[in-house]
Amino acid sequence: MCGVVGYIGSKQAAPILIDGLKRLEYRGYDSAGIAVVCGGKIVSDKEVGRLVNLEKLLEANPLEGVCGIGHTRWATHGVPSRANSHPHFSSDGTISVVHNGIIENYSELRDELMAQGHTFLSETDTEVIPHLIEQALADGAMSPAEALRLTLKKLRGAYALGVLFRDEPQSVYCARLGSPLIIGLGENENFIASDVPAIINRISRAIYLNDGEMAVLKADGVEVCTIDGQPVVPEVKEITFEAEAAEHSGFETFMLKEIHEQPRILRALLTKHVSAEGTIQPPAGLSENYFRKLNRIMIVSCGTAYHAGMYGKLLIENLTGIAVETDLASEFRYRDPKIDPGTLIIPVSQSGETADTLASIRMAKEWGCKIFAICNVEGSSVVRESDSVFFTDCGPEIGVASTKAYTAQQMAFALLALCIATARGDLTPEQLKSYLDDLQEIPDAVHYVIQQKDDIRKIGEKHHDGPSSLYIGRRFNYPTALEGALKNKEISYQHAEGYAAGEMKHGPIALINESLPVICICTKTADEVYEKMLSNVKEVEARSGRIIAVATEGDTELCKLSDDVIYVPEVRDEFSPMVNVAALQLLAYYAARARGTDIDKPRNLAKSVTVE
Repeated sequence: MCGVVGYIGSKQAAPILIDGLKRLEYRGYDSAGIAVVCGGKIVSDKEVGRLVNLEKLLEANPLEGVCGIGHTRWATHGVPSRANSHPHFSSDGTISVVHNGIIENYSELRDELMAQGHTFLSETDTEVIPHLIEQALADGAMSPAEALRLTLKKLRGAYALGVLFRDEPQSVYCARLGSPLIIGLGENENFIASDVPAIINRISRAIYLNDGEMAVLKADGVEVCTIDGQPVVPEVKEITFEAEAAEHSGFETFMLKEIHEQPRILRALLTKHVSAEGTIQPPAGLSENYFRKLNRIMIVSCGTAYHAGMYGKLLIENLTGIAVETDLASEFRYRDPKIDPGTLIIPVSQSGETADTLASIRMAKEWGCKIFAICNVEGSSVVRESDSVFFTDCGPEIGVASTKAYTAQQMAFALLALCIATARGDLTPEQLKSYLDDLQEIPDAVHYVIQQKDDIRKIGEKHHDGPSSLYIGRRFNYPTALEGALKNKEISYQHAEGYAAGEMKHGPIALINESLPVICICTKTADEVYEKMLSNVKEVEARSGRIIAVATEGDTELCKLSDDVIYVPEVRDEFSPMVNVAALQLLAYYAARARGTDIDKPRNLAKSVTVE
């Protein structure tokens, strides 16, 4: 969602703010702005569209000052416009605010403020915040910190705030509730940011604010307290991401770079979690005895992570006797799931800040459930609110369309399923060794697929022109079909449907004609699924659909039926989705490139969905 940055130190703030906002472009935005304390007043510039538009304004009229805040906006209240762009100001211009989140009671607060004589210049919910602070300071009895605390108590909703006061030119204030915010610690300079990549090149230590906390930053230090004013001794975390992880590193886009990183990440996860003796340690906080008694798992997640959860369900149920359910976090939190304390809840989130997933965790904790998270970001809210965590160790994923985080989540589920099955006695040591030997082949198989990118590019360019496409798969590769379709629609804007191939006759078959690309995930296995998929492919052929098959090397049968074939190495069926999805990621990538879309920053999408 929206990006927030802030700086206080001895350097010019504006270039640092712009650089930070550039590094947050992956979050999605429609306008940008900065504000700087300069010459006894707060000066600001903002512009609609890409950040380059704001840069041009600042080149013509530089803003000088060593204390400032910046913002990239993703519209929730009001159309994209300069008036609705952040930062927003108090009536007298002495207070400036940037905000990520939603103020749910802004309408009633706005009415109260207007009745007191305040005039508003935007349609946003955010603008009530500087006006509330201004109102609190009106009688001169409060300090800025006290006025901010009073204001925060009146807000209902979610926020990550950066606040400037004209009369405190050496301070940046910030606060957090429900939206992520970190404080970066430098040498005689300090920062705020929505996410680590914004300032990863400038810091090595950070404070992750907790919900209900606020802070005041000065060049030489940071003070943290609760909204009630109680001092907090913050935990300082070392930043482990390397700066180059947030750079293109010679690739034309972040998404292409992150697709190429997958073999290394998968190999590193295997090295980390599989011992030299061929065993997998249970996650910290969850013992083998716990797994032996466990009889139910609920996986909750959103978007791509939901597809990873679907794969995890199939794998865990295949290898163990445990009943597993998956649910969209946005639905889970509003239905009445019949959950008891014996259920293990597995939230899956790349960012660790997904609003619906966090709400689901909090519900489950109220029921007394254990929480085992699969997450990429240390220090995130999901991590801090879980009993145990599997870190996917991807480094920053900048491309909005998830790639490396997805395959890492799949690997996490593969290792977890094998761990649980071994603990429960569902696998013998010999069977475990066989599975692990096959799992070790996956990174090289993914690398092989990526090496076929030129062939996949030609297929993507050939079939990119249609208005729609259909993806079908079965069993372990049904979630792969869903994820392939999602990647396509996210970055190419081509309508795409993912379907279980067995459901073809229940509706999707009506769509098939000579102009519809149908991507059939039909890798060869020893069981009946391959033969069933082959029948589905023949149904598409009979209706003149454009068949793009994902097939196992050496499969001559599919070659006869298909317009185009993407060949992948033969691997164990249970682990094939990690290989097959790499082919679909590249197919979507090159189709999007042929369509001329903004691949890393697709329209209307945000990397981290921190509000409903």
